[in-house]
Amino acid sequence: MNKSTVLFFDSGMGGLSVYREAKKLMPDNHYLYCFDNAGFPYSEKSEETIIQQTLDICKKINQNYPLDAIVIACNTASTVVLPPLREQFSIPIVGTVPAIKPAAEISQTKHIGLLATKGTVKRPYVNDLIHQFATHCIVERLGSTKLVEIAEHKIQGKSVDLIALKNELSPWASIENLDTICLGCTHFPLIKDEIQICLPQVKNFMDPGFAIAKRLQFLLDKLEVQSKSEVKNQVFCTQDVENKHQLEQALALWDLMALPF
Repeated sequence: MNKSTVLFFDSGMGGLSVYREAKKLMPDNHYLYCFDNAGFPYSEKSEETIIQQTLDICKKINQNYPLDAIVIACNTASTVVLPPLREQFSIPIVGTVPAIKPAAEISQTKHIGLLATKGTVKRPYVNDLIHQFATHCIVERLGSTKLVEIAEHKIQGKSVDLIALKNELSPWASIENLDTICLGCTHFPLIKDEIQICLPQVKNFMDPGFAIAKRLQFLLDKLEVQSKSEVKNQVFCTQDVENKHQLEQALALWDLMALPF
């Protein structure tokens, strides 16, 4: 079994939902996870800022921990950074995109929702996906930074504020035919159960995490690498965090150990 060194990158900790699926499929790999908390949330940043920030961080990590692959476990970043990254790196770069196509296929009512960040829902790339795969569907879009914050709090061991969650999802509460939602932010699978409570009419939640992990596995198998790295399952952040001990305990549940950036 090949052992590869893989970086998961996100502005926050939502990418843990993708890391989780990859670790299930390939438990022996060396996983690095970097959340750019200095730039969080990316949904509020310009495309130029996101591109430069991502390039700089990935290059710095690669210098210290030679990488076999990079997973941009952030939908907002993936809509803009994949081409520039592939120009700079010769290793596989895997992105995260909303599962519009499978959502349109599985929906019985042909009324679907894209739940994502404010940045993702308005990107031209998303318009193209809808035009290509979902013209036969009614597609609702809801962009939210608040849901990202709620998911971050849950990862840190805090309780989910269901009232705040219901308020954020209220535009969809009365849409009875809405039967399928694309979880278009890697944070949102982490609060899927709570979203289901708020939107009981929804039957299907499309989480791309497993498909991304399978794609990563396919690309790594083609490389036939055998990593010599001694690093295993480490996490970086780009600025100091509050309640560091509490965060370290939470990340330990994901089999991740904190390192200085």
